[in-house]
Amino acid sequence: MANSRVSDQHDSRFPYLKSQSFHYHKLEAESPPSWNADFGIGDRRLAFSRQTSFHQSAENDSVKPMLSRTASSIDIPQGEGGNVFREEKFFLGEEKVWEEKFSVVLFVSLALRIIRSGNRPMRRLLVLIFLNVAYSTAELCIGLLSGRIGLVSDAFHLTFGCGLLTFSLFAMDVSRKKADRIYTYGYKRLEVLSAFTNTLFLLFMSFSLAVEALHAFIQDESEHKHYLIVSAVTNLLVNLIGVWFFRNYARINLVYRKAEDMNYHSVCLHVLADSIRSAGLILASLLLTLGVKNAEVLCLGLVSVTVFMLVMPLFKTTGGILLQMVPPSIPSSALSKCWRQVMSREGVTEISEARFWELVPGHVVGSLSLQVMKGMDDRPILQYVHGLYHDLGVQELIVQTDYA
Repeated sequence: MANSRVSDQHDSRFPYLKSQSFHYHKLEAESPPSWNADFGIGDRRLAFSRQTSFHQSAENDSVKPMLSRTASSIDIPQGEGGNVFREEKFFLGEEKVWEEKFSVVLFVSLALRIIRSGNRPMRRLLVLIFLNVAYSTAELCIGLLSGRIGLVSDAFHLTFGCGLLTFSLFAMDVSRKKADRIYTYGYKRLEVLSAFTNTLFLLFMSFSLAVEALHAFIQDESEHKHYLIVSAVTNLLVNLIGVWFFRNYARINLVYRKAEDMNYHSVCLHVLADSIRSAGLILASLLLTLGVKNAEVLCLGLVSVTVFMLVMPLFKTTGGILLQMVPPSIPSSALSKCWRQVMSREGVTEISEARFWELVPGHVVGSLSLQVMKGMDDRPILQYVHGLYHDLGVQELIVQTDYA
């Protein structure tokens, strides 16, 4: 009897879904919700599913509280406890070693898959990562052997940049997968996240260069070491190769038609910012050699401002997509006009929960709820609403109708 009551309630409460030419949900008029004395809620299915455990705990309430710690009924011999802990530590150590080996194997398999089936930008980015890894490793070894802290610091900076470039490469590879049951919209937005991460790193680099310029202004410039000029020249040559690889995206205000454009643009800005940083260090060293005062402060300050101005447009765009802002391509005045046109339609009494966002560049999604007079045929209204917002640039629209 209980199961039949649950199934009847399930059939009477859930709306049905029309899926012929539009994506919308139609809600039937519901009966007033019933009251349950034990819970004070209207859904009897929820009350039924939770009643048994509730009453069982209430019967034993006088014996002990519901949330209480009790002694375990499993007795572990004292002689075997130490062996268990030792075995656990052994397995944890093996797990850490296995994770390290797995990460290396994963990167190697990613590289082989890109070499075999990747497109040209992915292969170029892989070559750029290999060049940066080789150069940062050589710089780290030389810095450790010679005791140069500046070389070691620059090597760690390049290593962190290689990690971000690797994440961009991973995003390019994963975004080619199709949508599945878990990620129903696909993996394209991972490239937007990769571009946002790159721009965030570049903004941090701009801030660190400004702090370094301020430190150089306070400190005596005669104490600065100029041995980094060789490292800066080598780093500039490596980064110029990357700039040439992604030269089609070396613009500030780039029109993004796909998610790949954002990721490629972020990679180009990454290597371009590193090139500007290396060129600034070379120029500062040359000016200091010629005896120009405050040359390092001036060069680092200019590099910091330049990197900031290059990165901010992409940072705003990717941040707006991740925060699901209204797309800039759809002005608010156009949305207000569509709102008024729908409200003037016969039979529509209210519009609510109108939301529009950009899933990835070039794909706008929207949803809204319409309240229609009872007895009206909602199909002509839905056709009008879909056509109106499609002409505005919304590719995917979900409309839910309620009857007043």
